[in-house]
Amino acid sequence: MSLLVVGLSHRSAPVSVLERAALSTDAQTKLLQDTVAAEPATEAAVLATCNRIELYADVEKFHAGVAELSTLLAQHSGVGLEELTPYLYVHYEDRAVHHLFSVACGLDSMVVGEGQILGQIKDALARAQELHTAGRLLNDLFQQALRVGKRAHSETGIDRAGQSLVTFGLEQLAVGTAVSAWAEGRKALVIGAGSMSSLAAATLARAGIAEVVVANRTFERAERLAQILTEAEDNTATARAVSMDAIPGELTRADVIVSCTGATGLVLTAETVAQAVEGRTGAPVTEIAGSGRTAADDSARTAPRTTGTPLPPTSVGTDENCPLDLAAAQPGFSVMGEAAVAGMDAATLEQHAAWAAGGTLDRPGRRTPEADAELITALAATAATVGRIPERRKPEPVAERPAPSLFLLDLAMPRDIDAAVHRLAGVRLVDIESLAEASADAPMAADVDQVRRIVSDEVAAFGAAQRAAHITPTVVALRTMAADVVAGEIARLDGRLPDLDERQRGEIRQAVHRVVDKLLHAPTVRVKQLAAEPGGAGYADALRTLFDLDPETVAAVSRAGDSTDKKDRPA
Repeated sequence: MSLLVVGLSHRSAPVSVLERAALSTDAQTKLLQDTVAAEPATEAAVLATCNRIELYADVEKFHAGVAELSTLLAQHSGVGLEELTPYLYVHYEDRAVHHLFSVACGLDSMVVGEGQILGQIKDALARAQELHTAGRLLNDLFQQALRVGKRAHSETGIDRAGQSLVTFGLEQLAVGTAVSAWAEGRKALVIGAGSMSSLAAATLARAGIAEVVVANRTFERAERLAQILTEAEDNTATARAVSMDAIPGELTRADVIVSCTGATGLVLTAETVAQAVEGRTGAPVTEIAGSGRTAADDSARTAPRTTGTPLPPTSVGTDENCPLDLAAAQPGFSVMGEAAVAGMDAATLEQHAAWAAGGTLDRPGRRTPEADAELITALAATAATVGRIPERRKPEPVAERPAPSLFLLDLAMPRDIDAAVHRLAGVRLVDIESLAEASADAPMAADVDQVRRIVSDEVAAFGAAQRAAHITPTVVALRTMAADVVAGEIARLDGRLPDLDERQRGEIRQAVHRVVDKLLHAPTVRVKQLAAEPGGAGYADALRTLFDLDPETVAAVSRAGDSTDKKDRPA
C-alpha cells in the first residue's frame, strides 16, 4: 500500500474555483466514506480549509488511485472533472509526506508560517478516526505531521514570518496603520462562531475593539463565544450575542464586520451592505467607477494567460491639439500612436509623442529623411512582431475613493460577502482573493530555510520508520515460527528421554532457545536496517520466501498490531 494525495489550493487554483469546490462538513463525511468504499483505497482523510481541499488515501495502485480520487473530489465538490483537473496536484509516497509536513509547518499557507493549520490538521485526523477511515498509515502520518509542525514553531522563528489569516486580514484593513491604533474604540460584528470566527473575535478584542457582537445561526454558540470573550482577562471589550435576523440592524452600528460561516450562499449581499452604509451616513451609496473588482475582472483572473504585453484598445477620432493629420490615418488605427503606419514622418511622430505625454517638444531642426526611414523601419518591425505599434496614451483619471466608514473581512470559502461590495464607496472589503494577492508580496523570514531542513529530515525519518514497520510483522512471524519449531523439538525430546529431571529439561530448553535467538538476531536486526533504507520494501518479501512463511500468519500479526494501536490511541 502507498500514500497518495490529490488536491487543490490557493497555489494551484483561482479563488473562484476554490469557492465552488468547497466541501461542507456533510460532504467531507460522504467523501471519506465513498473513498474507503472504492476499490483502490483502504484509508482516507480530508484536509479542507479556506484555501485548500486535499484528499489523502492509502492506495494499492498509483494510476487507479489518482483516477478514483480525482473523480470523487469532482463528484463531491460539484465541479466537473474536466474543469477541475487542470487545478489538481498529485503527490505520491515520500512526496506526499513532504507535502503534508510542509503544510503543517505553514510553508504552504497563504500566510507563510501561520500556526492555525495545525488545528485544522488535528480536526481532519479526528474526523477520519471518528468515521474509522484512518488506519495505521494515516494515523501515523497525521500525528507525525502535528509533531513536525510543533517542532518547527518551537525550534525556529517561523512565527516571525507568519501570522494567522485573521491578523493578516486585519492588517490589510488597517492599511499601513497599526492594527491596535486602527481598532481602538471601534465596534465589531463577527458572523459565525466556528474556530476562525472565534479567533477573529479574540484577536479583535485584544487589538482594542470596544465591543464585539457575535451572530450565529445557533444562538447558544454565539452566546458561549460572547461569554468567553467577556470573561477573558487579556481584553477590555464588551461582548454580546445576537441572532442572524439582527444582522441588518447591527450593520448600521458596527465599524468592522468579520464573516466566516459554512454557508453555501452569500450572507451579506452588496445591497445589504449599501443599505447599512446609507443608514450610517444618511446619504445614498455610489459605486466607484474604474476601481475595485468587477465581474469582468473576476472572469479575467480565471481565463488562461497569453504571452506578450496586453495593449489598450484602439480609438479613432479627434482630440484637441493632436498634431497628427487625422484624415491620413487608416481606419482602425489609434490617433494615439498607430497612425505612424499611415506614413507619418518621424518629426510628426515626435511631436505626437510629446503631445501624448502632456509636454512640448523643443527641437532645433528637422531630422533627415534617412533618420525618418530608420525610425519608420523600426516601427514597422515592431508592428510585425507584436501585431501593432504600442500606443502612448494620456493616463486615464482614477476615481478617488472616499475614506471608508465600514470595514469588512471575509474569511469564508465559499465567500460570505458579495464581491460587488468592492465597488461601493465608503467601504473597504478584504476577502480571500485579496489576501492571496497581498501575501504574494509578503517577505519571508530567514527561518523558512531552517524549517525546510526540518521537514526534509522528518520526511526521511518517517519513511525509514514506515519501511521498518512494514517488515516487522514478517520478523515477528519468523520468530514465532522458530519458537514453534523449538517447542516441537522439546516435546519430541521429552518422549525420547523421559528420565530427564525438570532441571535438565530446563537447561536443554534454554540452550536451544539461545541457539535459535543467536542465529536469528543478526539477520533480523540487519534486515530491519536494510528495510528502513529507500527501496528496502523488498526485504520483507525475500524473508517470507526464504523461510516459507505463511502470508496469513504475517497478515494476522499486522492486524494484531493495528488492533493494539487503536486500543492504545487516545480518544
